[in-house]
Amino acid sequence: MIKLHHLNKSRSKRIIWLLEELGVDYEVIAYQRDSQTFLAPAELKAIHPLGKSPVIEDDGLVIAESGAITEYLINKYAADKLAPKPLSPEYVAYSQWIHFAESSAILPLLLKMFVDKDGCKTNFMAAYADSEIAKVISYFDASLEGKTYLIAEQLTGADIMMSFIVEILANNKVLDNFANLARYNKQLHSHNALLKAVEIEAKYDN
Repeated sequence: MIKLHHLNKSRSKRIIWLLEELGVDYEVIAYQRDSQTFLAPAELKAIHPLGKSPVIEDDGLVIAESGAITEYLINKYAADKLAPKPLSPEYVAYSQWIHFAESSAILPLLLKMFVDKDGCKTNFMAAYADSEIAKVISYFDASLEGKTYLIAEQLTGADIMMSFIVEILANNKVLDNFANLARYNKQLHSHNALLKAVEIEAKYDN
């Protein structure tokens, strides 16, 4: 059985959603953030040296990083369902979005969160983060013009990965200004597996 090491209020909700879509047996091992620092507990380092979540265990493998986990699970359990045909143009776009989620898209959002949390005036970082966020959102929104999903008009791992970015934007009340993203968010939440993931995450959020 797959074991998911899940941290509350983290990116691992995407993996719960993916596991629900796949319909495979899995176990959630839940961890709680430190109430003062909001950091992951030291216990996670016993699973992976970085001490971060999500991490899965499957068939003797320990796999970290959301994108790697997503690609592994889809390739093993549902390559014909949640991913385009390998090496097709759609697959190239699919791979781009999976990696975009944890690189260009998330970086400025994290920078803004850190700047806001620190509360100090910056000479460069705050303006840079705002500029990059605007670029990311505009690109993301434009890429959804006339489309239901990011790739080939079907739900794929790319949508599951990018759902965390959508969630951040929704929490920051940004989606109302971007019609394509607002519509896309509703589409993602039409999937029962995502709604189930939301319920499961809430159960483990102490």
